[in-house]
Amino acid sequence: QGKGLFATKNIRKGETVFVERPVVSSQFLWNALYNYRACDHCLRALETAEENAQRLLGKSSLVLPHPEQCSIRKDLHQQCPRCQVMYCSAECRQAALEQYHQVLCLGPSRDDPTHPLNKLQEAWRNMHYPPETSSIMLMARMVATVKQAKDKEWWIKTFSQFCNKTANEEEEIVHKLLGDKFKGQLELLRLLFTEALYDEHLSRWFTPEGFRSLFALVGTNGQGIGTSSLSQWVHACDALDLPMLQREELDAFIDQLYKDIEKESGEFLNCEGSGLYVLQSCCNHSCIPNAETSFPENNFLLHLTALEDIEAGEEICISYLDCCQRERSRHSRNKILRENYLFTCSCPKCLAQADDADVTSDEEEEGEGETDDAELEDEMTDV
Repeated sequence: QGKGLFATKNIRKGETVFVERPVVSSQFLWNALYNYRACDHCLRALETAEENAQRLLGKSSLVLPHPEQCSIRKDLHQQCPRCQVMYCSAECRQAALEQYHQVLCLGPSRDDPTHPLNKLQEAWRNMHYPPETSSIMLMARMVATVKQAKDKEWWIKTFSQFCNKTANEEEEIVHKLLGDKFKGQLELLRLLFTEALYDEHLSRWFTPEGFRSLFALVGTNGQGIGTSSLSQWVHACDALDLPMLQREELDAFIDQLYKDIEKESGEFLNCEGSGLYVLQSCCNHSCIPNAETSFPENNFLLHLTALEDIEAGEEICISYLDCCQRERSRHSRNKILRENYLFTCSCPKCLAQADDADVTSDEEEEGEGETDDAELEDEMTDV
């Protein structure tokens, strides 16, 4: 788990505990597959709420009411002049250039399948069970950040703050991505990673054990990031002070819009990625958390919000599981936590259920007839 984070003052329910910028972040590779367009640095959605809804609905004639509630400023968008990667602003383009993009910019080789970085990404796509994560490019940005930095040791020390255990020896748990069935794939990834990014200051990251540690660091600490111009527009509309009839009409429109989008596009509505956050990574897990993370600014800024009153000196806990996973049995919850985070949970909920039978939840029992690959695919959606 994390190192533990404790409230320094009384915090009321609904209050923001902190807002945090990631040390490094990256989009998921699947964004391009679904034609999502997000800033390559901060993950802010690049399409307007109306464009977002039109694409997800497959209906170019759709018009959203209250377009002024959409905050997307296309006039501010910029792209890298060499590789055409898109950013939401000049500030993001400059920030990326100064931190890591000089190393990772493909320039005219963007579509060259023989370029080492393209080979690395293609290998990841081919060997990874969908949906793909940004793990490999998050690792690439970590290396690129150190390579570009003047104070390399500062960055190495910053990354070393994150847990990078590949196994929990006490409980004989190994991270699921590092098991026997992945050994050959990991070695191929390591060789391609080395070809694309080797740096002598980070030589230990490129050794077999060091690469496993880097993989575990990202797998254990990576915080999912979701951004959407449509959801931000909806939140802005919810805050409008409207006459009752107009409010009812707008709410009905939004409800129907989401139903239609779900029918057309399913659940993949957001631009998504992953980031490393120093404070958030310190938070321990609880199956009954007293705080939760969100991304209300439509970018990579993480907001931690209290779900209940938290007294000064009390530990702030988040859930490493999503809402559906938290409703599963103690046995099922701990199976996920052991495989992804290398610990067995002892929160009040798990302790209260300690005498429950070690059986999986109904959701998992329904899928018992699935193949091992199908089960693995489902588990890896959260990595």
